[in-house]
Amino acid sequence: MALGITSGSLVHTFAAAFGLSAILMQSAAAFEIIKYVGAIYLIYLGVSSFLSKKENEEVPDQRAVNKSAFQQGLFSNVLNPKVAIFFLTFLPQFVNAESGAAEQLILMGMTYTILSILWFFIYVFFINYLRTWLTTPRVQGWMEKATGTVLIGFGLKLAFEKQP
Repeated sequence: MALGITSGSLVHTFAAAFGLSAILMQSAAAFEIIKYVGAIYLIYLGVSSFLSKKENEEVPDQRAVNKSAFQQGLFSNVLNPKVAIFFLTFLPQFVNAESGAAEQLILMGMTYTILSILWFFIYVFFINYLRTWLTTPRVQGWMEKATGTVLIGFGLKLAFEKQP
């Protein structure tokens, strides 16, 4: 999922560098479409968490799980208009407009992505110590329900939020 999220950051980086995010910010209809598609996707992920595998089901192929996690991270990030807003408002503050703004935005976005990947690897390294406890069926069930509730909440908040 971490690689999906950071890949989504690269999508937003290039969108900001080449002006696509600016178009999204100027077009209320485009913003609303992305917002609602993202909200529906978050709600879908939340509901899926509640309907997750039962203890009797087979363990899925690890490659399929990795692909699914990557896709979830990527789509959650790309379909989140707030990430586009972040890249459009935060990165340009550090750009020297007189010398290659697009290149500077790409460099900053890639730096952000690399730092995010490093953060996720450090996080995973330390969370690995808690793995035994975290993988118990009771804790897994609780985490799936909590994740589902949070995702549904984010999706509903995004759906009913007024445009900035």
